[in-house]
Parts: sequence; structure tokens; C-alpha cells
Amino acid sequence: MQNILEVSHLKKYFATQKAVDDISFSIGKGSIFGLLGPNGAGKTTLLRMITGIFYPDEGEIFFDGKKFDPLNDVTRIGYMPEERGLYKKMKIGEQALYLARLKGLSKSEATARIKDWFIRLQMETWWNKKVEDLSKGMSQKLQFVTTVLHDPKMIILDEPFSGLDPVNANLIKDEIHRLAEEGATIIFSTHRMEQVEEICDHIVLVNKGTKILDGTVKGIKNEFKENLFRISFDEKVLPEHTAIHLFQVVEKSDNELVIKKNEGFTSNDILGYFIHKGLTIHAFNEILPSLNEIFIRQVRGTPEARQFEAVQN
Repeated sequence: MQNILEVSHLKKYFATQKAVDDISFSIGKGSIFGLLGPNGAGKTTLLRMITGIFYPDEGEIFFDGKKFDPLNDVTRIGYMPEERGLYKKMKIGEQALYLARLKGLSKSEATARIKDWFIRLQMETWWNKKVEDLSKGMSQKLQFVTTVLHDPKMIILDEPFSGLDPVNANLIKDEIHRLAEEGATIIFSTHRMEQVEEICDHIVLVNKGTKILDGTVKGIKNEFKENLFRISFDEKVLPEHTAIHLFQVVEKSDNELVIKKNEGFTSNDILGYFIHKGLTIHAFNEILPSLNEIFIRQVRGTPEARQFEAVQN
């Protein structure tokens, strides 16, 4: 897969604070990429360098195979910041049209695209509403539309689901998948890690301005797995069923076990053991850690870990 974006040894300082400290990663074309970390980790500073709002103090950015040129390449990027960038007194249709014209669309083309997006996101009746009358979730949908209207090659979404109810969050998720399938690259930045497990191909996890994890969601979860399995049975599990050197019992109920497989044995060994014991296996699933758990494990004991646990809960 070709890369749409490569960042190499980026650094950004504010006074004595290292907002971004020697971060490198690459993003493949057409992928959905997650930039994750707690509040204050350096995510927004990274995004502002990628969009040309900030210049890095050190390091380089390459966009679509060439050194990033903010003046020209920014037209091929859609950026939805976490902070709202809408004019409160304008009508919604006029606001979308104005922003689309700034991005180079003709009035007729912009109007057609806006109407199409308003239908997609169930906003058809909003055209003459004022921005100041929108809820946070409604503002989020409008800002998403104005971000993608000009068909950017790379779309950067900073906390895109903030304020959205589950129905509207699913609408946006469906559009993110559709845009990626049509060739756009999505960068999704959030501190809510559970939101990205189902939609991201690749993630980078940052903390205190440094990169602490980089890989596919599946690969990272497999890297940190602990050989835990959940097994449910049609029969009651008796003590003699678990007296074995293949595994250790972590949790137990009448018809279910959580076990930790011992080194040197396979899942088939465990399945064969229970079948030999005459138990009927209803379900057998490996338990993989969540990205939340992996992050907390990586920074355990730090103030960031405690803050992150509080926010997630």
C-alpha cells in the first residue's frame, strides 16, 4: 500500500514544554487511521502540523510522495477540529455554501453537493435554521459536512463523535467507511479508544508528546494478549473438570470458565481435554485486551493513567 502521509522525527516546543517529541509514522492511502491518547498528549499539535497551521521545529512531513507544501496541499485536506468553527448568526445552508466556495467549488456544484450530504445525514430541513440554534450534535454533523464537501484526499477528524447520539454516530461511522472505500484516507483523533477499535485499520498511541505504540489494531491487541479464554458449557462445571496442568482457572461460574492457557499448550489441547471429560462446549473465545487496557498498562502509575481511567469511566 502506498502512503498518503509520512511524518519523520517531528518536534514542536512551546516555551519549555515538549508538545511533540520526535514522532514518526506513516499512513497508507485509503486507510482509517487512529491517532490516540489522553487529553494533552500532543494529538492536536500533531494535527496542526499535518495541516500546516503549525510549522514543526524539527522533522519533515511528506504528503502523497512529496514534501508537504501547506499553501498548495491544504486544498486536498479536510480538517474538522474539535473546536467549533461555525458562524453562529448564519443560516446553515448559507454557512455550508460559503465554506464550500472558499474551498474552490462553484455555487451550483457546492449547492448540489450540500443537498446530497444533507440527505445522507438527515439534515434536509435544516437549510434555513441558524447555526446558533443547533445542538452540539447537530453542529457536529454540519461541521462534518463542511469538512468533506470538496472531496479531500485526506480527511482529519478530531473527536468527530463528540455530542452525537448513537444513531447519528452510526450515520457518521457509515460515511467514514464509505469515504475510505472510495479512496479517501481518514485520520481519526480521539481520547475515547473504544470508539476506534471497530473502525480503524492502524493506530498510533501517543502520551506526553511521544509515540508509545504503532501498529494495526489486531496486531497490537495480539501483542498484549495474555492467553486468556472464555469457555461456556451446556453442563455444570465440576471441580474435577479443572484439575489439569493445561491451564489455570481465573474465573468460574456454574457453566462458564475464564482460563489462562499455560505455555507449551494449544487451544486444541484445551478443547480436546474438555471433550474427553464429556462436556459439551457451547462457546470458546479468546479474550483480547482493549486499547484502554493496553494504554493503562503502558503508562501504569502515572498521572496520565489515572486521569485516563477517570475519563473513560
